[in-house]
Amino acid sequence: MMQEPEVWNEDTIRAIPDQPLAEKTLTVWKIASALQVIYLAIIGGIYAILSIFFTIPLYILFSILGVLAVLMIINTFYIQPLKWRKWRYKVYDNELELMRGVFIVQRVIIPMIRVQHVDTKQGPLLRHYKLATVTVSTAATVHEIPGLDVVDADSLRDQIAKLAREADPDDE
Repeated sequence: MMQEPEVWNEDTIRAIPDQPLAEKTLTVWKIASALQVIYLAIIGGIYAILSIFFTIPLYILFSILGVLAVLMIINTFYIQPLKWRKWRYKVYDNELELMRGVFIVQRVIIPMIRVQHVDTKQGPLLRHYKLATVTVSTAATVHEIPGLDVVDADSLRDQIAKLAREADPDDE
C-alpha cells in the first residue's frame, strides 16, 4: 500500500529564525562595500596610464567608472541594509538554523550531530567594532554567522559546541 505524501501546513512549517545580527554589523558591511572604491581607483589608474601610451577614448573610462560607482552606491546604501535585515539565525537543541539572502532567500538547517567544530574569527574591521563571526564546520561545508558582538559570539560558540557534544546520533 502506498503512503500518502506528508502534507505541509502552517503547523509543520518552521517559524522564521528570530535572532538578528548585531546592529554594528551593518556599519561594517557598508564600510567594506565603500572600500570597493579602491578597485575603481585601480581600474581608473590603469586605464589612465594606458591612455598615455595608446589613443584610447576617455569616455569609455568615465562610462565604466560611472556605472561602477552607481552599482557601489546601490550596494552600500540599499543592498547591505536589506542583507542585514534578512540575516537571521536560531539555535535549537538539535539543530542550528540560518536564514540569509536578499533576492534569493536561503534557509539552512545544520543538525548538531553534524557539527565538527565551531569557532569565532575577527578581521580588522570586526575587531575595531568589537564584533566576531561564528564559524560552524560540518563534514560537507562551513557555515558562518557574521557580525555578532564578541561576547554573544563567544557565548554562541560555546552553546553550539555544548549542544554538538550532547547530540545523540539516534535522534536524527
